Amino acid sequence: MPRLESLTMSSTATHPNRVKARSIEDDLETQSPQLDYDLAIVGGGIIGNTLALALQNSGLRVVSIESEAQSVSVAKGRAYVLSVLSGKIFEGLGIWNRVLPQVTQFSQIQISDADYAGVVKMYPEDLGTAALGYAASHEVLLTALQSQLKSAQNITLMCPARVTTVDYGDTGATLTVETPDTATPLSIRANLVIAADGAKSTLRERAGIATSGWNYWQSCITATISPEKSHQNIAYERFWYAGPIGVLPLADGRCQVVWTLPHDRAEALRDLPEAEFLQQLEHCTGGLLGKLELDSQRWLFPVKLMQSQQYTAQRLALIGDAAHCCHPVAGQGMNLGIRDAAALAEILVAAHQAGEDIGSDAVLKRYTSWRKPENWVILAFTDFLDRMFSTSILPIVIIRRFGLLLLDRIPLFKHLALRLMTGLAGKLPQVAR
Repeated sequence: MPRLESLTMSSTATHPNRVKARSIEDDLETQSPQLDYDLAIVGGGIIGNTLALALQNSGLRVVSIESEAQSVSVAKGRAYVLSVLSGKIFEGLGIWNRVLPQVTQFSQIQISDADYAGVVKMYPEDLGTAALGYAASHEVLLTALQSQLKSAQNITLMCPARVTTVDYGDTGATLTVETPDTATPLSIRANLVIAADGAKSTLRERAGIATSGWNYWQSCITATISPEKSHQNIAYERFWYAGPIGVLPLADGRCQVVWTLPHDRAEALRDLPEAEFLQQLEHCTGGLLGKLELDSQRWLFPVKLMQSQQYTAQRLALIGDAAHCCHPVAGQGMNLGIRDAAALAEILVAAHQAGEDIGSDAVLKRYTSWRKPENWVILAFTDFLDRMFSTSILPIVIIRRFGLLLLDRIPLFKHLALRLMTGLAGKLPQVAR
């Protein structure tokens, strides 16, 4: 039998008293030639790992399959907005104490419209919470999830590994998986397959699940900057006529910029000399952070809205970007996926405890009924914000600025808006209650 130690990172090498994580080698010794699980999660990023961790100690046998080596996955230089609800979910999963010291808690959110003098300022007391949200790096979140999963005895990690085929049947699915350390592909059977493999989901496409939505006329530039002035843990959302610009405060004093513009302008901005790029950025942030220095490469990606017409198919469920994508305004995308994972885990655990087939249509319909309407609300909300604010048509400008005035002056409006933005307006997963 080929040796497979490189497929997972053993936790006992440096921590001999820690419970050893399951590896494919362990499972091959007891299950060869075919590996049998209740659940196969394809995609070991933040969303896939959140689902896996939510199923820890559930009694379900889970295999998590990720195509990238863990060192590559962790090293992505991104930062995300984490909502209050996402923080509650991670607290319920037991990783928040590890994550919280490495993230920024928003002490204030400021919303402004181009050159309009009015600024809407939101504080934790407007929502009745300790913070309005958080900014966390990809590395911090994924490392915490991976570390916690290493001690989960019911979860087997395959990384790196690539799913080449999936055959779905009435009683289960069979996956063919290639790994660097096996001469022949592995055969894995699961009662249910989870597609957590991103917006260009291969599993979704192979299952013939159609999507609806559109590509925006905009692209998004992201970069990390060092400001002259302290960000004071304030998150900024400033709307300009060409598109919104968000500035997230990071724990190390730097900021993550998320800047949306029409495609041609975004490409030109990305390619500008650094000094000119920073000059335009300082203007568009209103000089709130003083002189700026660029601390990363400028990344560019097109923006789209996408909703899968089905969240499930025979023995298959979609979560995260495999199911939906939204405009980056208000930082909702990652949080929708985290809620998907927590909701699906709750449904699967309850079904398993009741003796139901977790891959049955009846069980999967509960997931669709819970998450699809809530995701539609956020997709529509972010689309409305972008279209309402990314224009210079005078009547619309007047309406939106009157709306900002009402939002600033009427506490109930501010409270309701914050509940929607922080995830607290929907059905709360049990892990977050």
